Amino acid sequence: MSVTKVFARSIFDSRGNPTVEVDLFTDKGLFRAAVPSGASTGVHEALEMRDGDKKLYHGKSVFNAVKNVNDVIGPELIKSGLKVTEQTQVDEFMIKLDGTENKSKLGANAILGVSLAVCKAGAAELGIPLYRHLANLAGYPDVILPVPAFNVINGGSHAGNKLAMQEFMILPTGASSFTEAMRMGSETYHHLKSVIKGRFGLDATAVGDEGGFAPNILNNRDALVLIQEAIEKAGYTGKIEIGMDVAASEFFKGSNTYDLDFKTANNDGSEKVSGDRLRELYMEFINEFPIVSIEDPFDQDDWDNWTKMTAATSIQIVGDDLTVTNPKRIETAVEKKACNCLLLKVNQIGSVTESIRAHLLAKKNGWGTMVSHR
Repeated sequence: MSVTKVFARSIFDSRGNPTVEVDLFTDKGLFRAAVPSGASTGVHEALEMRDGDKKLYHGKSVFNAVKNVNDVIGPELIKSGLKVTEQTQVDEFMIKLDGTENKSKLGANAILGVSLAVCKAGAAELGIPLYRHLANLAGYPDVILPVPAFNVINGGSHAGNKLAMQEFMILPTGASSFTEAMRMGSETYHHLKSVIKGRFGLDATAVGDEGGFAPNILNNRDALVLIQEAIEKAGYTGKIEIGMDVAASEFFKGSNTYDLDFKTANNDGSEKVSGDRLRELYMEFINEFPIVSIEDPFDQDDWDNWTKMTAATSIQIVGDDLTVTNPKRIETAVEKKACNCLLLKVNQIGSVTESIRAHLLAKKNGWGTMVSHR
């Protein structure tokens, strides 16, 4: 059950950027984990160690993080004799080895790669599927498949269009099974493609960074209109609802100002709105469309507007950049009543154990948890 060998390397993620992959060996064999990375990241996330040499991969190489796994974490973990079934002890051992608040010494990406590989090895050692092992670690033996969220229109940092808001999603809440939910999502996605093609032409059906369509529209309401039409055409009105990930930190300009035309350099400022006007805009969307979830509607430190938004509506308000899967930030959000759902991203905090703790803290306070595809 002990770790016999650890080896890390640099691989490429789905965006063509380097990331860390870890091979961990026990007597049972090889267990491999790759570290996820995001396009838009919150300033309060644990440190993803990048080398910063602009001549190499635009500064995004991860050779130092890889070196930290091979030269520090791996040897120390083997020496410790900790078992792969002892996830909490292993993660706490690595956190102590790093010794910083945000994992800046060894890198959250170095620690997480090992943490994820240990988790896979632990599941194999216990002879159970990974999902079951994670449920047991969290103290919830009963598992339920989530409602899948399909990211169907991309804007923000995920697309080259003018759209400020980052993701528009469909959620098949009326499905009776996960299989049916996937069918509903797939069919609606393809109806959306034909709707966009009919309105803007074939070249508008190119996709953004995360597989959603990226038509060159500026008005965020237009994206919701396109999605609603696709839902109707697919015959799922009332069965599919809409979610948004606004990623508002990307277009926050300070002084309670948000620029909905932030991707146009030196724009005329006509699309700048106050936090109050932005909240009114969301409420208009909620009243007009079947929206059930809005993620990151305001900047990661704009607590007042978050609290006003959560008080104004009964829908799911999701904290991502706001909470960064960090128990301290979650506690502040609970205290301020700033949101009611946690977006869970393991790379934001840097270990399996801390991710589980973040979820349990959210659950204890009556929040939901939305698990990111990361």
